[in-house]
Amino acid sequence: MKSAACFVALLLPLFFISACGSGGSSSTNPPPTGSFTLKPSVSTLSIAQGSNGTVTITITDVSPFAGSVNLAATGLPTGVTASFATNPAASASVLTLTASSSATAGSSTVTITGTASSLSASTTIALTVTTSASQIPTTWSWTSTGPLISPASDSHDIIAVKDPSTVYYNGQYLVYASTVNSSGDYGMEYVHFADWSDAPAASASPYYLDYLGGTAPQVFYFAPQNKWYLIYQWTPQFSTNSDPTQPQNWTTPQNFYASKPSNISAWLDFWIICDSGNCYLFFCDDGGHFWEASTPIGDFPNGFGTPVLAYSEANQNNLFEADNVYTVKQTGTYLADVECIGGPDGHRFFRALTATSLAGPWTPLGNTLNFDTPFLGTENITAWTNGSQWTDDISSGGGVITGGDQTDTIDLNNFTFLYQGDAPNNGASNYNAIPWQLGLATSNSN
Repeated sequence: MKSAACFVALLLPLFFISACGSGGSSSTNPPPTGSFTLKPSVSTLSIAQGSNGTVTITITDVSPFAGSVNLAATGLPTGVTASFATNPAASASVLTLTASSSATAGSSTVTITGTASSLSASTTIALTVTTSASQIPTTWSWTSTGPLISPASDSHDIIAVKDPSTVYYNGQYLVYASTVNSSGDYGMEYVHFADWSDAPAASASPYYLDYLGGTAPQVFYFAPQNKWYLIYQWTPQFSTNSDPTQPQNWTTPQNFYASKPSNISAWLDFWIICDSGNCYLFFCDDGGHFWEASTPIGDFPNGFGTPVLAYSEANQNNLFEADNVYTVKQTGTYLADVECIGGPDGHRFFRALTATSLAGPWTPLGNTLNFDTPFLGTENITAWTNGSQWTDDISSGGGVITGGDQTDTIDLNNFTFLYQGDAPNNGASNYNAIPWQLGLATSNSN
C-alpha cells in the first residue's frame, strides 16, 4: 500500500515520481568523463583487390576515463568494407578492411573515429588498394653512381665502410653503416645529408658508435612505441632512441635472445620487419639458410620464438648473407634480397625471393639466382654515373626506406639501393681487408 506522500506525488510533475518506491536513488548512469586517444598498429596498409588486411586500434586513456568506445571507419574507397572484431571496445579492437575484386584501386585516407557519449577521438590510416594483377617485376635493370661514401681519414684508421641501412627522415638521409679498420676490427658509423650529392663531404666526418660495440646495423621507426630502433650483431641486439639524428643517445645494447637457439649453428645480418599482427626477425648463416622468428607486435622487442627455416639452398653460395625484407607498396606483398657468391672469381650479387605473407612460403623471383640476370649485380647495371664500372661486386646494403617505420616499405616507382662495392683488382686476399665503399643504385623496373 503506497503512502499518502506517494499518492500526492502521482499528482505532481513527472520528475517527482523517482521519489517513490526506491528510496530516492536514480538508476541513470552518469556520462563518461576524461579523454582517450586512438592509435593504429600501422600507419599504412596495402591490400590487393579480392583480399583483406588488419590493423589493431588501441584505445588509450589520457585522463581518467572508464567506458567503452564505439568505433567507425570513414573515407573508404568504393568496394572496401570495414569491420571491427570488438565494437564497442574498452582497450583495443582489430579492424579488418576487405577489398572486393572490383574495389577502386589507388590511395586514400581512412579515418577511424571513436565516440563515447560526448567524447570523441580519431586517427587515420593511409590505405592503398592494388589491382589483383599487380606483381613484383621478375627482371630488373639499374643505374648506379660511383662511390659516394668512403672511409674517413682519421684516427680510427678505417679502411672500409659497408652494410649500410638508410632511412629518409625530416628532409635528411640518415645512414648507419659498418666500419672495418686496418686490424680487421668491426664497428659502426653514422652520417647524414640532405642530398646524395652531399654524401661524399658528409662521409669525411662520420660519428662513430664505438660505445655500442656492434656492427651490421638496421635502423627503423617502431610506430606502436614511438621509438627508433637500431638492430646490430654479432648476437642479435638492439638499442632505442627518440631521435635517430642524435647517435650519441642510443641506449645500452640489449639481446633479443638470452642464448643462441639450439637449432641455430651460426647467425648474422639481422633484419626486423612487421605486419599488422607480428614482428619478424630474419637472418642468414653463411650456409645456404634464410631464417625467420616472430613475436606479436604488442610484445616486441620481446617474445621471439624458436627460428624456423624460411628458405634454403644446398649450395651455400646461392643464399649466403646480407638479407633485407621489404613491404612492396604497389603490391601489398613482400620482397627479400639475399647476397650470393657466383660469377667470375666468385663475385657477389643479390638474388630475390617473394611471399604474400611474412610467415612465408618464400619463393624465388624469376631467374635472379643467375649471375647474369640478378636482382642487383654488375650485369644488370645499365649505366654508371662516372662512365665506367667502379666495382666487381655488388654486396651488403639495402633499399632506402622512405617511410621509415617497421613495415620497411619500398616504392617500386622510386626504389634506390645503397650497396657496398670494391675497386676492381684491389689486391685484397682477406675479406676483412677489402676497401669497401658505398654507391647508390636506382631501379629502372616498376
